[in-house]
Amino acid sequence: MRNVQTLIVIASLLFTLSANAENNKASKVEPLPRDLEIQLALSALPPHLRDSATIYVLNPDKGFEVARKGTNEFHAFVARTGDDTFRGSWPFTEYRDDILYPVSFDKAGVTAQMRVIFDAAEMQAKGTPPGELKKIIQDRFNGGFYKAPERAGISYMLSPVFRGYINPEENDSVATLNIPHVMHYAPHVSNNDIGGGKPGGMDPFVIFHGPHGYTIQFLGLTERAAINKEYEEMLARLCKIKEAWCLPKPKGQ
Repeated sequence: MRNVQTLIVIASLLFTLSANAENNKASKVEPLPRDLEIQLALSALPPHLRDSATIYVLNPDKGFEVARKGTNEFHAFVARTGDDTFRGSWPFTEYRDDILYPVSFDKAGVTAQMRVIFDAAEMQAKGTPPGELKKIIQDRFNGGFYKAPERAGISYMLSPVFRGYINPEENDSVATLNIPHVMHYAPHVSNNDIGGGKPGGMDPFVIFHGPHGYTIQFLGLTERAAINKEYEEMLARLCKIKEAWCLPKPKGQ
């Protein structure tokens, strides 16, 4: 009888370890080639800031790590689970392997906006289930754990490719877009306050109303075309790795 009980305990332990291993594996994302990830991260910044910026790469087992220490107080990386994941009430049931957006923050954004994404990456690496992670981050937002930026500042997202949630306040729909843009921190500012336009247009508009709000300004067609041209090779590499990262073809093609 004692031998049977021992076998049951061992079997239960092995099952638990196996389940934990599977959950942890499911929480990981495949890393990009290091040189490609660094290039993609730097594409978020304007040219004059790239050489002196701090760059991070994602270690799926730990979270973000410094790849190069910079001197100009700008920080760039490629988010694979972004802060938009934690918006809205839709259920976050699995970590996607196709989310991809290069983003950069100035000094003010590092201790406010960037910290959310880095905390999420670290908890994901540790195997935190998606639904639990969303609740933790939302509770931190609601409880004031994540503070608003201490001053006005800027976040550049000038990369030619972005794949993320397109209406995270409402649902989990994602898309791959070519929308280089600049974001300014706008705590507790509404779209009406700035006379903003509709999302997707050329006029500035506000997203994420509240202490971590941003105003968004898209670059013009001429500037976008120049960025696409500069990063043709990078875009081709990404498209070859994952079809979801191929830029949508213009209408009529």
